[in-house]
Amino acid sequence: MDKFQKEKINNLYYVPTINQTTNQKDIENEIKEEKKKRKEREKRIKTRKKIEQNEKDKFDLETETVIGMTNRNNKNMQEERRKVIDKNERKRQRKIKRIKKILKIITLLIIIIGGVTFAMVSPIFNIQEIEVINAQKLSQDEIISLSGLAKNQNIFRFLSSNVIEQIKTNPYIENVEVKRVFPNKVQITVEERKVTYNVEFLNEYAYINNQGYILEISNQKAEVPTIQGIETKEEDIKAGNRLSNEDLEKLEVAIQITDAYKSAQLDSQITSIDIQDKNEYTVYMDEAKKIVYLGDGTNLGDKILWLQAILQDNEGVEGEIYLDGDLNGNFKPRFKEKVSV
Repeated sequence: MDKFQKEKINNLYYVPTINQTTNQKDIENEIKEEKKKRKEREKRIKTRKKIEQNEKDKFDLETETVIGMTNRNNKNMQEERRKVIDKNERKRQRKIKRIKKILKIITLLIIIIGGVTFAMVSPIFNIQEIEVINAQKLSQDEIISLSGLAKNQNIFRFLSSNVIEQIKTNPYIENVEVKRVFPNKVQITVEERKVTYNVEFLNEYAYINNQGYILEISNQKAEVPTIQGIETKEEDIKAGNRLSNEDLEKLEVAIQITDAYKSAQLDSQITSIDIQDKNEYTVYMDEAKKIVYLGDGTNLGDKILWLQAILQDNEGVEGEIYLDGDLNGNFKPRFKEKVSV
């Protein structure tokens, strides 16, 4: 027990004198002072602890911040690493795909080359039959000869385009189709041009079709009407050629005249058609002994009706029929009998 505590106890049992009272006041003042100091110490301690706590909290916060930044940096690094790994993996996968694709192409090429080699040398694919379809004017042997194909030839050792071109060198052939029928057959389908008119020049006849193609030169007249008055040069009248452009235009009208006669069932009576003057197409009907002047070839329907009536009225009488005027005007068709000398 210290002195201060002893005095405090004695004060409880003794009546203080004046001096004692004074001392008592001093003591109380000291006590108050002591309390004040104690409070200040406690306050300073609290303040110090608060400062220490703040410092500690600040340090923890900085530590957490550093840790958080470190964690984020680690996370970013991991993310970058993962991206690099994914990128490398994608590159690797693409490379593997390219290699697989190249291997597939190489394998396919090997198979194709092997198959082609086998097909080109195997006797299984040697031609054993050549079939010609739709041939009428030309014989099968003629067409096969034109094609250049032969039996026991490999079915792959020719180009269809070459075969078609060779067959079409014959003027009678308009279209050709060549088909391989595996393993050893070739089909040749042809479309032929038909002779529709004769063209007489010098002492021979040129056979032509509706398109003006010269199909053949012969010294015999075909059983079709003859076109007279052409202007195509004689040196150009060769098989495979066509008539001149001017003759082709006139030929179109001649075909229209033939069709009009056919509608009246008179086409078989046409012997020849003179196309020299495009304003005066003339039809010769030798069996009926008539010469018909049709003018420029217009209004053929009406003219054929008049022709039928005149032929019926003058059957067996030789003469000339004039249908070359304007039927919509004052012109009237007429028949002129031939006067015997």
